[in-house]
Amino acid sequence: MSAPRRPTDPSGLERYYVLTGGRSGPGGSASSLDVATLIVSLAAPVPGMQHEHEEILRRCRDPLSVAELGAHLGLPFNILAVLLTDLLEAGRVEARDPIPAHGVGRGPDLALLEEVLSGLERL
Repeated sequence: MSAPRRPTDPSGLERYYVLTGGRSGPGGSASSLDVATLIVSLAAPVPGMQHEHEEILRRCRDPLSVAELGAHLGLPFNILAVLLTDLLEAGRVEARDPIPAHGVGRGPDLALLEEVLSGLERL
């Protein structure tokens, strides 16, 4: 006779609880994160790190938005924000705010567009 099977959690909530150590939201330095915040790795993964932390460090060698990172990892924003809090507090990643709009209704920043065009022409 085999042991009774434990029901699986189809919602993934049990997995998220384990990933975050029971924390439900970011605190401290990550409380200002939003989906457009860019994350960039400052360190390489080390042996023994949590798998998701390793993946964040690998994927963010070049700046990546929180939204893109969440899509790649298949994690909801609040779970990802908790993981990013760990890495921010350890100094392993840096959070960069997106370039703010200079004024509502004024249109795009022409200086920035000229820099982008110049960079594309050099390619």
